[in-house]
Amino acid sequence: MGDIDVRPATDPVAAQQFAAALLDDLRALGTMLAEDRLERGVTRLGFEQEMFLVDANGRPASVAMAVLETLDDTAFTHEIGLFNLEHNVPPARLGPGTLAGLERHLGDALARVRTAAARHGADVFLGGILPSLDAGDLTVANLTPLPRYHALNDMIVELAGGTLRTLIQGHDHLQLELDSVMLEACTTSIQVHLQVDPDRLVAAYNAAQAIAGPMVAVAANSPLLLQHRLWDESRIPAFQQGVDIRDAHHRRRDGWRRVHFGDAWVQESILEIYHDQVARHRLLLIGDPGATSTAVLAGGDLPRLRALSLHNGSLYRWNRPCYGLADGVAHLRIEHRPLPAGPTILDEVANTALFVGLVEAIPEAIPDLTARLPFDDARANFTAAARYGIDAAMRWLDGTSLPARELLTDTLLPLAERGLRHAGVTMEEIDRYLGTIRGRLASGRTGARWTLEAYRALEPSHRNRNARTQAVTRLIVDRQHRGLPVHDWPDPDGTERLGPAAPCRRVADIMSTDLFTVGPDDLLDVATSVMAWKHIRHVPVEDADGQLVGLVSHRDLLAMLARTPADRPRTVRELMRPEPRTVTPATSCADALRLLQDPEVGCLPVVERGRLIGIVTDRDFLGLAEAWIARSDS
Repeated sequence: MGDIDVRPATDPVAAQQFAAALLDDLRALGTMLAEDRLERGVTRLGFEQEMFLVDANGRPASVAMAVLETLDDTAFTHEIGLFNLEHNVPPARLGPGTLAGLERHLGDALARVRTAAARHGADVFLGGILPSLDAGDLTVANLTPLPRYHALNDMIVELAGGTLRTLIQGHDHLQLELDSVMLEACTTSIQVHLQVDPDRLVAAYNAAQAIAGPMVAVAANSPLLLQHRLWDESRIPAFQQGVDIRDAHHRRRDGWRRVHFGDAWVQESILEIYHDQVARHRLLLIGDPGATSTAVLAGGDLPRLRALSLHNGSLYRWNRPCYGLADGVAHLRIEHRPLPAGPTILDEVANTALFVGLVEAIPEAIPDLTARLPFDDARANFTAAARYGIDAAMRWLDGTSLPARELLTDTLLPLAERGLRHAGVTMEEIDRYLGTIRGRLASGRTGARWTLEAYRALEPSHRNRNARTQAVTRLIVDRQHRGLPVHDWPDPDGTERLGPAAPCRRVADIMSTDLFTVGPDDLLDVATSVMAWKHIRHVPVEDADGQLVGLVSHRDLLAMLARTPADRPRTVRELMRPEPRTVTPATSCADALRLLQDPEVGCLPVVERGRLIGIVTDRDFLGLAEAWIARSDS
């Protein structure tokens, strides 16, 4: 996000001064483009690696600050969540050995983080979304304690009216309300930075937009969000909605999204994107812009364009143009943001090779790209790929429609090979990385598909969704340590043993979420029938607003029948126990077990903000003990 010393744009005078600097930066950049003062003749590749930290149970480990202190290396840095980390790879000239060098560098960095994390009881998970996250993790307590993150959080929440709403419909239905931007911490990605010559930038940027859909289709790795099966790349809608501050009126105007694909092809200059961003998006954050950029330029030096970089960094186009200045040389580059982290380093570098090869090849191979592919089709491809992954249908040149796997296998892979060869990448590298993509396409197994296979395989032995997603996470970490690309991973097996893990730390790990409830004015016979049909002994009572107002137990029914004959229809309200003893998802299993030992407590409804989300009974603990004993015996 550029400068760390930032603050919310709440002071009108300071915001006006920053806006003036932003406009001055745009004028300076226009002059630099017109006077050919940006670097040319070299293509560079940069890379950002985001990751999750997890504990031995596969749960998020909020130890990022401690791990960074152990690493003591500025190449590793924090992200928005305390269970996230980022590693920045120095840019390298694209040519022979660049991709192989990137793979070695990332492997070494991952090994270092694993070693440092182990000192704090943690490991690394590479994925677009950590499957084991739950809503209780998305609190300000897990927001990285640095001013820029709190400034961004406070400003976005204020502009959103205090609540950020998320609605994603996939296999399951997720509806979420948060009072922070912590949904952003649910997602990690790789960001590929490709520096190209200024006169090739427009064509290269449009190529990056055109292939965003196929790239997501073959790289999808985020099918689970908060224990819900949503899209193959659920990271896309989650990130788009997690910082969406538009009100009901502005939600009808797609261009107002802060996370945005775009509205049209770039026509003449990359400045069109910057102009559009300033025109559409009010300032969220401001900082000290430093010296006036046009004055710096007039003095013979090159400016840093601090205001432009900060504003650009608070917006999240899936392909984002970026300005940089290093060693007195200025450049422009494309930051490709749609790709999730993982499943392995090899898979990530393979995705990078595919992207770089296509952006290098398409401007020359398809010079009339924007005339033959409507922008709306490119944008629709992106959404379809996020939703359906490798099985998505794509629209391509001249109105043709075909499966993503066919488009990638028959058209885009040969183009990518041509682009990589032209860039000087060795055939050994091309075979290794594009071969990995071919293997993924041939098998139909992306990270998303393997994760869903594991989720299904574990269902018989892990009925609780929290426990199941933790087990999925541990399986993936195990596979990642082996280093094979995802299409070569062994099939998920619900009987695998992955070492010791705490059988139950929180109520969320064992509670049942498949609930049957009644209303207070329902006939008591309805509650009795539900108990008989579903073989349960307790039925929670909810009011019309979904608030827990009571509990009906099998024991209470028997006692009532023993006392009074059923001479008239009775309602649930007459028998239910109002204000039953409850717990939260974060209640420890030990505390819940102690409560259940009370003869008057037959079950514990699990509530969050007054609403029923689960239930725990002694049967849950008996099942847990049975599974633990079975594992010990084996």
